Amino acid sequence: MNSLMTSRRKQNGVVLFIALIVLIAMSLAGVALWRSIGTGVLIAGNVAMQRGAVTSSDGGIEAARNWLMAASPTTLATDQPQGYRSNWDERFDATTFDWANLGAPVTNFGQAAGAPDAAGFATQYVIHRMCKLANTGYNAPNQQCLLVSIAGGSGSRGGGAYGATPLSGQTFIYYRVTARALGPRNTVSYTQSIMY
Repeated sequence: MNSLMTSRRKQNGVVLFIALIVLIAMSLAGVALWRSIGTGVLIAGNVAMQRGAVTSSDGGIEAARNWLMAASPTTLATDQPQGYRSNWDERFDATTFDWANLGAPVTNFGQAAGAPDAAGFATQYVIHRMCKLANTGYNAPNQQCLLVSIAGGSGSRGGGAYGATPLSGQTFIYYRVTARALGPRNTVSYTQSIMY
């Protein structure tokens, strides 16, 4: 009986020590699980913000396209106060561009120009005519423009036909459109498109 009592006295502190080690290990595992879940939620939120910014900047590209379609050739030959440059500006950098003074704000569904859209993004755009010289026509002396010529035809599917009148077509100037969407959590998205 004496040996049983000594054996119990030796084990009294060991069980408590093992239980504390297991409790610490379980606590560390719980903290790691909580942090990984929090990181996953942050990543999902950042992806959602990025997609919202890209969608809003696509709206800026569409607004610029509508402006181009409505502008007259005289308007397109000269710089405009906001949103249009009549040359390609080889030093253009969207991250350092003066968006506050030179970018054209996008109007969203009857709101004031430059007001944030439903996702919280304020969108602006700038159009660059792809010509070397500013404030001159595309066919002015020493002017260099990126042009595309689309030939007409009298055959089937727009192709030329034998014996028909010579092909004639139209010449179009290329335009570079850059849109910026600025939104919640300092999210910024730049989208560029080339159109004619």
